[in-house]
Amino acid sequence: MGFRSICLTSVLALSAGSAMAEMNFNRVASFPVIANMAAGEDTSRESSPEIIDVTADGMTLVYTDSPLEVIGLIDITEPANPQPKGNIAVGGEPTSVAVIGTTAFVGVNTSESYTAPSGRIAAIDTVSGTEIATCDLGGQPDSLAKAQDGSFVAVAIENERDEDLDGGRLPQMPAGTLALVNVTEGRLDCGSMRFVDLTGLAEVAGEDPEPEYVSINAKGEIVVTLQENNHMVVVSKEGEILSHFSAGTVDLDGIDATDERGALIFSESQKARKREPDAVAWIDEDHFATANEGDYQGGARGWTIFHKDGTVVHESGTSFEQAIIQIGHYPDKRSDSKGVEPESVTFGRFGETPFVFVGAERASVVGVYDVTDPAAPVLKQLLPSGVGPEGYVVIPERNLLVSANESDLIEDGGARAHVMLFEYQEGAAQYPHLTSEGMATLTGWGAISGMVAGEGKTIHAVNDSFYGYQPTIYTIDAGQTPARITAAMQVTRAGRVAQKLDLEGITLDGEGGFWLASEGRSDRLIPHALYHVTARGEIDREIGLPAELMAVERRFGFEGVTRVGDTLWMAVQREWKDDPENHVKLVAYNTETGDWGAVLYEKAAPETGWVGLSEITAFGDHVYVVERDNQHDDRAVTKKIYRIALSEMQPAPLGGPLPVVAKQEVHDLIPDLKSTGGYVLDKVEGLAITEDGEIFVSTDNDGVDDHSGETMFFSIGGAM
Repeated sequence: MGFRSICLTSVLALSAGSAMAEMNFNRVASFPVIANMAAGEDTSRESSPEIIDVTADGMTLVYTDSPLEVIGLIDITEPANPQPKGNIAVGGEPTSVAVIGTTAFVGVNTSESYTAPSGRIAAIDTVSGTEIATCDLGGQPDSLAKAQDGSFVAVAIENERDEDLDGGRLPQMPAGTLALVNVTEGRLDCGSMRFVDLTGLAEVAGEDPEPEYVSINAKGEIVVTLQENNHMVVVSKEGEILSHFSAGTVDLDGIDATDERGALIFSESQKARKREPDAVAWIDEDHFATANEGDYQGGARGWTIFHKDGTVVHESGTSFEQAIIQIGHYPDKRSDSKGVEPESVTFGRFGETPFVFVGAERASVVGVYDVTDPAAPVLKQLLPSGVGPEGYVVIPERNLLVSANESDLIEDGGARAHVMLFEYQEGAAQYPHLTSEGMATLTGWGAISGMVAGEGKTIHAVNDSFYGYQPTIYTIDAGQTPARITAAMQVTRAGRVAQKLDLEGITLDGEGGFWLASEGRSDRLIPHALYHVTARGEIDREIGLPAELMAVERRFGFEGVTRVGDTLWMAVQREWKDDPENHVKLVAYNTETGDWGAVLYEKAAPETGWVGLSEITAFGDHVYVVERDNQHDDRAVTKKIYRIALSEMQPAPLGGPLPVVAKQEVHDLIPDLKSTGGYVLDKVEGLAITEDGEIFVSTDNDGVDDHSGETMFFSIGGAM
């Protein structure tokens, strides 16, 4: 399927501004799972929600948390206000959970080594928090699924391989297997346990099947993915193998298959790429969908619908990944691995519409597909998730979709792990805020770090050093919903793409070109500098910092640039060596005389981490700045816009005393950053004010590296 046809069939029918009444999934809440730790517990420990289910009444979520060796409970009586119900220890690593009534059936890995795997299935009463039964599995469990009538559970006993042994290649014994256990009146019947031999089926290491994921249809038939073996098996509830077949391969064209080059270039190919499916979910009694994450030999970057006889009914190819690229969620540092890595797939019928939800682990996105016709799914939405979505549960009777996002970035000072709730509701889609859909060529983007308004509702933006080999000026039509990138112009020097830039600010030169500010880092040989570029993006003037500034510089350089007449004003992010505590420079450069000067700006004292400036723009009689801390989620305190009267902006010579300007608070951004039900993003870095005074704000998504990839781009109304 070509790129143009993908655009036509995919939706990103993100016609979020449609006049017709429409139904969409929108996020209503995010629950940080550290909230389930008891008073006095060490919340600096890693916590990771992975697989998730819900009690029969739809009111309590139950998720596995492997690092803490617990299952966690969340009260969702009010979906927009989830409440902690605490953790229950399971005595090992929980790998999967399925809930029947109020009983959670949990796969628990107790293995001492890869060669001596062990585990059990535990039945836990979620009301009392007690374990009421346990069955020894004789191996390491991975996925667990419940029959739709609650009569039995199926467990994929993977006996996973050591990825560091012989490059992780199979075979590595012992082999995995499938276990089926009856549930009688809600209780485990360990004596009924039977095992299904899966050896000798796959072409890839058939002697060592490693079942990864299981799903059960209304007839009680179990589908099993053998991810590393690139194979599928369908089993009856009695344990008879009904069919099995290779998961097959896909030819991938128009992909970025080169790792960590700091550029989004979608011109490469991978032929005969093994699907190596991870999660699987039945759509009806005859069809199931797989998420083709891949493992050590493959990964098809998309998802597939199979008939249970092995016929491929639908193959997404690269269309899912390309839709993700358009909304700025492409994880460039994973390009040579498996791209966006579709890992989870879930089915649910909401009203009359059957949906498949495909979760992309590395892109932190879930695709919502209408599968009314399994041969022709339609992408209705892409929803932003927390970092590393691993598991989903649907609650159609309450119009809810829930994601469990496993990545806890506590070690990097980033966002904590969250469970997120989405409601199927009447109204427009809230996400994405910004897209490149509609451009003639597939255009990736990310790490938006500075903005300036042009004519009408046009905004120009730049990306930062994350894309060091692809510095770009984007043109955005902010008059559409979602806002649309309409052009992407690379910044060049001497006819080649410019290097060694860390663009954090952009302003108009008044003559059709731009001035760009590069934050710079001397330890990476990226200079602090100003660049003038032509209307075609060619650098024709480079201005380094004077000796007086270089003598006191630190790596926290210019975080924005704006123009007032012949003077450029740059905001320095944090204190340099000669600045008083909690004061930073606003640096002035006269483009006609070459004179430098500065004033001081007093910023808030940080409660945690640091506080700095991240943008500056002039409008009317004032200069507006963004002042922010580096905190995420509930730890965030300072995300504000302030303004300074132009009459205060009188630069003093460098090297001597600098006047401190007076500031006035314009807007607290934290309510805006919470308005879509997500956690507060740390990097508010773009601020642009259009000709009619409308203020637009954007966040930097760090190029989707240790970040959810979510970019917020929104208006806060008119300038004061």
